[in-house]
Amino acid sequence: MSNMKKNLLMWEETLFRDPEVFEIDFVPEQFNFRDTQMRELAFQVRPGMKGARPLNTICRGPPGTGKTTSIKKLFLDIEEATHRIIPVHVNCQIENTKFAIFSRIYRKLSGQQPPASGTSFKSLFDSVCKLILDKDAVLLVCLDDANYLLYENEINKVLYTLLRAHESYEGVRIGVIAIISDMGVDLMREVDSRVSSVFRPTDIYFPPYGEDEIHEILNQRIQQGLYPNVVNEAMLDLVVEQTANLGDLRVGIDLLKRATLYAENDARRSLEREDICRAYEISKYLHLSHTAKTLKDEERDVLKIIAENSMDKKELSAGAIFELIKESRKMGYTRYYEIVKKLDAMRLLNLNYREGRGRTRLITLRYDPARVLEILD
Repeated sequence: MSNMKKNLLMWEETLFRDPEVFEIDFVPEQFNFRDTQMRELAFQVRPGMKGARPLNTICRGPPGTGKTTSIKKLFLDIEEATHRIIPVHVNCQIENTKFAIFSRIYRKLSGQQPPASGTSFKSLFDSVCKLILDKDAVLLVCLDDANYLLYENEINKVLYTLLRAHESYEGVRIGVIAIISDMGVDLMREVDSRVSSVFRPTDIYFPPYGEDEIHEILNQRIQQGLYPNVVNEAMLDLVVEQTANLGDLRVGIDLLKRATLYAENDARRSLEREDICRAYEISKYLHLSHTAKTLKDEERDVLKIIAENSMDKKELSAGAIFELIKESRKMGYTRYYEIVKKLDAMRLLNLNYREGRGRTRLITLRYDPARVLEILD
């Protein structure tokens, strides 16, 4: 009995030394396996240190390959080293219009809430440029998940306004870093010539982490975030294997957090296989749940109707789904088809064509429909 007592947690005890370590936006002190990319990024922004315009950059790679963490690390270093460059990180999943992005920049430059959305864009733009000139600073804007600007047809407007600001306000210097997590997107093919002539970015590629790299990164998080002996070597190997399967490091971090909560909930002092398998069933849908949060109401409605109709049919005709949506949502075909293309680009469904008597557009959901409905609810 005494032995059993020793292994069980008291109800107020915890296995977490520092729960922050398992949050998605945590920036680790020790950041490994991205030295090459960090050096390239430092080279790109160096002109800004001398008051010139930084070189523009695209950071490309699948989700969970360290792109955002690299930029956040870079921005922390910049803020410690100089006041010449003012870095602004924009999450384009949330802020995906020209007005929202400039509001975020205004907030960073002024430390105040941006003008209400009734304000004209011109006066917001003027305020931003005047602030840059007053501070005699160089602006460095990171458009994180810039592929969302593409889905919303905002990419040309945003890049054009940022990169040609100096034409309206002499002396304004702005550099752009675009992060792209959708490997199907070639940004330079998507922007128009007015943008590409001033953008001319350098491409920095972030490959998926290998198993050994995942092992070391997750092991570091465990050392920092959990008490000793919570995760043994065999359990860590299992987490590494499942993370490598999906190629997304964030899944592994989320998985460790959930599995530890399960063990804690059962008052155990270490993780068991069952905790990890249970957690994996949720963590593997990380992309789905993150992406679903960014959808607008009408996009959610379309996805919901597709999921409901995918319960008993694997392939759906785009036309048949439109008939259902037309009745319930009073939506035109053009808007409907834009949404379906966006959901395809976001890797929530596949849109294919079947040649027959004319081309039929077919929709296949990428995830289990029951899980999609659960996450949407």
